[in-house]
Amino acid sequence: MNKFMTATQARKTFYAVIDAAEKPGVAIAITHEGIPKVVVMSFEEYEGWQETMEIRSDPELVRDLDEVMKEMKAGKIHKNTVSLDAVKKRLKL
Repeated sequence: MNKFMTATQARKTFYAVIDAAEKPGVAIAITHEGIPKVVVMSFEEYEGWQETMEIRSDPELVRDLDEVMKEMKAGKIHKNTVSLDAVKKRLKL
């Protein structure tokens, strides 16, 4: 968490909280009676977390990703790997 603030502080500075949380990597925990209750973060970051949780909940996909990571660490190139330059060239970017 980047920042903690009370619910009262968050209510008084609501638009500033939104502006702060909109920045990449920033999350604000809102506390009530000293206990963190909710987190405010950008919608883009929220979607990223959702996608990550979805991917990590698929055991077969996790195994595949782990295998690819091992191949990359070993210096092997996965047969479906394409460089960014090749993708740009193919898309004429």
